[in-house]
Amino acid sequence: MPAEPLALGFDADDTLWHNETLFAAAHQKFHALLAAYHDPATVERAHYATELRNLPLYGYGVKGFTLSALETAIELTAGRVSAHELRELIALGRDILAHPVELLDAVPATLAALAATGHRLLLITKGDLQHQERKIAASGLAPHFLAAEVVSEKDDATYARLLTRHGIEPARFLMVGNSLKSDIAPVLRLGGYAAHVPYPLTWEHEKLDRLPPAPGRFFTLESLRDLPALIARLP
Repeated sequence: MPAEPLALGFDADDTLWHNETLFAAAHQKFHALLAAYHDPATVERAHYATELRNLPLYGYGVKGFTLSALETAIELTAGRVSAHELRELIALGRDILAHPVELLDAVPATLAALAATGHRLLLITKGDLQHQERKIAASGLAPHFLAAEVVSEKDDATYARLLTRHGIEPARFLMVGNSLKSDIAPVLRLGGYAAHVPYPLTWEHEKLDRLPPAPGRFFTLESLRDLPALIARLP
């Protein structure tokens, strides 16, 4: 057990509950919808480029995905996409928004155990505010957290601001998440600990080839249930 309890930050999507699998299914339906116009690779490539271009305007989340899908469909079909097909695209986004929250294995028990041992737990997630707040409430996990922070970007400046707000020294903070780019690298650069819990699917924009050097501060876990044992070994 560390000399004093750590403050623990948790990503939400694909760390506490399933998310990317819903988008993967929506992508497959999007490809099928435009199959009469283009092959799946072309649709995927065009949609991804549109999403990246629109990120500064729409941010992350289902609404940005859906608006970008509509724009991509219009562009790839030179405006021939039908009103029915556009309604189908809107339905893809609506289905993700309405999908029930499905927790990953061992999440409730692990959070309860960590909270009971005196660690301060923060939920730090990015995306559409209303959707994220709805998922947090539906998950039943909110009572475990000191605070839930929904941010537009997860970068060094965002983490530094949140840690200052909550009076947490980076050296006594451990972030847990599935994204090397958003959950791990920024915290390591600030001098904190980070535990990567890989998810089977990762959005291309969240992939990262190289992490900053952080001897003794970066760990990879097979499951969130391995987190208490890791924390017990930290100084």
